[in-house]
Amino acid sequence: MAQPVVLLGAGRLETCGAFPLARIAAVRPVVLAAPEPPAWARPYLAGHLAVDPAREAQTAEAVLRYAAGRPVGGVLTWCREHLVTAARITGRLGLPGLPFETAVVCAEPAESRALLLRHRVPAAGPEDTEGPLVSAEAVVLDDEVRIVALTRTTPGPAPARRPLRHCVHAHDGELHNRFLRQCVERAVRALGLNHTVVHVTLRLTARGPRVLGVAPHLPGDLIPLLVERATGVDLARAAAALATGRCPELTPTRQRAAAVQFAYPAVTGRLTHLRLDPAAEHEPSAERMVLTRRTGDPVTAAPHADTSDRLAHWVVTGEDSTDCREALRRMADHLTATVTPTADTYAA
Repeated sequence: MAQPVVLLGAGRLETCGAFPLARIAAVRPVVLAAPEPPAWARPYLAGHLAVDPAREAQTAEAVLRYAAGRPVGGVLTWCREHLVTAARITGRLGLPGLPFETAVVCAEPAESRALLLRHRVPAAGPEDTEGPLVSAEAVVLDDEVRIVALTRTTPGPAPARRPLRHCVHAHDGELHNRFLRQCVERAVRALGLNHTVVHVTLRLTARGPRVLGVAPHLPGDLIPLLVERATGVDLARAAAALATGRCPELTPTRQRAAAVQFAYPAVTGRLTHLRLDPAAEHEPSAERMVLTRRTGDPVTAAPHADTSDRLAHWVVTGEDSTDCREALRRMADHLTATVTPTADTYAA
C-alpha cells in the first residue's frame, strides 16, 4: 500500500472543493491534520490527526509521532497559513517540501512582495489597477518552471473585489507572452521555490505583466478542476507527486476551456429564498451547479463580501472562452435568490 500523505487543513468547501482531495485520495491514503474533519472531506480520508495546524509545534510533534509508527510519504497543504508548519515537518522528517525560510516568506504577502522587489521582479504597485487579471498555474521542477495553464479572473466590485468568475483556456494567447513567462520565472527564482505547484497572480498592465502575488501551493476556487477539464493536467496529483519525491505527469490531454462563476448577494441582509431550477441539469455544457448557502443565513453584498457569502457556483466547459461565457450566462438564469435587507442596512 502506498505511504500516506498528511494534509494540513482541508480548507473550506466553497473555496477549495472536494476535487483536489478526491484526486489525491484516489492514488494515496490521505491523513488529515485538523481539529475536526469537515463532513464533505470524510469520504476521502484514511485517517485523522486531531490537531490545529495553526499551532506549529503541536502539529509537528503529532505528525512525527504518527510517522514513527508508519512511514509518511509526504506532507501537503493548500492553505497559506499552514506553509510554515508544513515546512517544519518536512524538514524534520527529511521529506520534499519548501525550505523553512522560504515558507516563512511565502506565508506573508508583504514579505514576499519585498523580496520580489529586491530581486527586481516586476511587481504590481498602487498605480497598477487597470488591466486583465491572470494567474499562471505552474509546476517547478529543478531548473524548469513549466506553466501548464493560465486562469483569467473577473473581479467583483470594489472594495472587496472578490472573484466573480475564473476561466481556463488551453489555447490562451497569453501562454505565448514571453514577458509574462519571464515574470513568472523570475518570481519563482526570487522566492527560491522548487519541486512545487505554484499559483502566480499577475496584472497585464500597459507597462507589461506585473506580479501581484505568489502562492506555492494548489490554488482554490476550483481552479485545479478547471485546469483538468481544459487541459487534462491534474494539478492535485502533481502536487501529491512532488510532495512524495516523484515526477508528476504534466502532458496535456485536452484542448478545451472551462470556467466557474460565483453568485454573490445583491444586498446585505438575510437570505429568504434560494432556488436552483432543475432544468439546469439539461444544460449540455454544465459540469456542476451547487448552492453554497441556506435560507435564513445572513449574507453580505458583493462590494464587501467574502467567499463565505457566495450563494452558489457553477462550472461549465466549452471549446473556447466564448463558449464558456455564454454557458455561464445561461446557467445563471436557473438561479433565483431573495435577500431581505436588515434594519442595519436601512440605517446605513
